[in-house]
Amino acid sequence: MRGPDRITRVTAHVIAIPRDVPYLGPLREGEFVNRAGYIVRLGNRTLYPTQDRSIVLRIDTEHGLTGWGETYGIVAPEAVRAIVDDVLAPVLEGRDPSAPAVIHEDLYDLMRVRGFFGGFYLDALAAVDIALWDLLGRRLGVPVSTLLGGRRHARLPAYVSGLPRATLSERVDFARDWQARGFAGFKFAAVVADDGAEAEIAALREGLGPKAAIMADLHWKNSAAEAIRLIRRLEPHGLAFAEAPCAPEDVQGVAEVARGVGVPVALGEELRTVFEWLPRLQHRCMAIGQPEMGHTGITEFSRIGALCHAHHVAVMPHAAIGIGLFMAASLQAASTLQKLPWHEYQHSIFDPNLRLTRPTGSAHMQCEAGFYTLPDGPGLGVEPSAALLAEMDA
Repeated sequence: MRGPDRITRVTAHVIAIPRDVPYLGPLREGEFVNRAGYIVRLGNRTLYPTQDRSIVLRIDTEHGLTGWGETYGIVAPEAVRAIVDDVLAPVLEGRDPSAPAVIHEDLYDLMRVRGFFGGFYLDALAAVDIALWDLLGRRLGVPVSTLLGGRRHARLPAYVSGLPRATLSERVDFARDWQARGFAGFKFAAVVADDGAEAEIAALREGLGPKAAIMADLHWKNSAAEAIRLIRRLEPHGLAFAEAPCAPEDVQGVAEVARGVGVPVALGEELRTVFEWLPRLQHRCMAIGQPEMGHTGITEFSRIGALCHAHHVAVMPHAAIGIGLFMAASLQAASTLQKLPWHEYQHSIFDPNLRLTRPTGSAHMQCEAGFYTLPDGPGLGVEPSAALLAEMDA
């Protein structure tokens, strides 16, 4: 093996991919596309883009190796790119990339005194971290899962996330189509359940039968008391879990919900570090943790997984808008966890975007018949395809 390598260049690229149907489905009455291409979903007062956007990060070394990372770019992607260009790249250049966790801690320390221990800054760190783990795996010729201690799962159970159709009957038919393809878990978004969450789950239960696992994403819109009343109404229909029942800042409120209902509470997609996870685990806010690789990176994702394990909390990774690099990282890291009931499957994003990555080994990642199969190549197991490289050069 050659001697120490050094980072020579760190570059971030904004990728934008058009969508035919906005995320969470067609626009509702009163929703419109503003001049920046965003919509505000009135159900949860949250900003969504009308196209898929992501930040792809590339790290090159003096020995000619390249590592790839990715983070969220769905809102203000230039903020992340500016952080990479102005803050992170100058610090990383000249550094030996072989210690991803150490570098992650050093980069975190750079801005903590200024209050930047979340948000866009941590998203940028996530992209760097993923790229460094990819680089290390490529250098050693092994998948990231091997670097993290080895796989416990050869494939990961996947649930269908989101039913982006205009009417309830269309959403039920859509779920039934996926069920016919071998999927057993389905999550609906309460904020676009036009007839109410109770009518939504009742129709889905009737259409999917008694064995299907049906989950509800409540999108942080309820008070603790409202969430408890709502979840109790959903329980008789066999609700598998309730996600994001009330505001993420309301740690005590979420804990009250978790104690006040008879089904597991799931949360965590918006949390980026163990420092944010720890108080929620200590307050018993959840039975299911949902770390999002695009926000955490591999180092924090793994630490969060260990923290959940120590608190007897299952891990069910969140997986939202990306071109596939942080999805591969999520599959690699998730495969090493003990208690993993599901991994989210964003069908409207994962499948169309497979063309943007290619495998570094003999097998590409796939999601079929209710299970993810993992890429087997070194590092993340995937890298940008010619189509993605063309987007980056455009």
